[in-house]
Amino acid sequence: MSAIPKEEIVRQAAVADEPANRDATAAADVVRTEAMDRRSALKWMALAWIGFTAAMAVGLTATVRFLFPNVLFEPPTRFKAGDPSSYGIGVDERWKEKFGVWIVRNTDRIYALVAVCTHLGCTPNWLPAQNKFKCPCHGSGYYVSGINFEGPTPRPLERAEITLSPDDGQIVVDKAVRFLYERGQWSDPKAFIALT
Repeated sequence: MSAIPKEEIVRQAAVADEPANRDATAAADVVRTEAMDRRSALKWMALAWIGFTAAMAVGLTATVRFLFPNVLFEPPTRFKAGDPSSYGIGVDERWKEKFGVWIVRNTDRIYALVAVCTHLGCTPNWLPAQNKFKCPCHGSGYYVSGINFEGPTPRPLERAEITLSPDDGQIVVDKAVRFLYERGQWSDPKAFIALT
């Protein structure tokens, strides 16, 4: 019998083991694939829980925020506007920004005009060169008395209650009480201060 070279024996053994190696490799690939599927499933599950937790936190925050109402801090409607002698004839704008009121003095009376356009609620501007109030939104115009004369505004400006304080004689303006021209309320004694 002839001797088989050693290399041939190794080659034949490898060929004989080849199906076993293929099966082992395939089994290892299946295990690796299953491990990747478990890993990716766990990763997606973790992402889902993070998303759920974030949504619950947002919902809880919105619920807690709902329990505390919005509070709008507005200036008081009633304020002291100083001594009547401190006002010259014409329109005084010192209370417009803080309280939304113009104090107007003419030769025989002082009155307070509410600085809100009666068309859509914009704040008109006093134009001293033209001697009128002019709304920047839609062009409504008012005389110094508050009577409307141009633009889309349907009625005159409103007047606020104005009185003299019995304690110190200062002007007291109350924006909560309004007087309307079209109702004939401008002749009410609380709609103006008569100057003697």
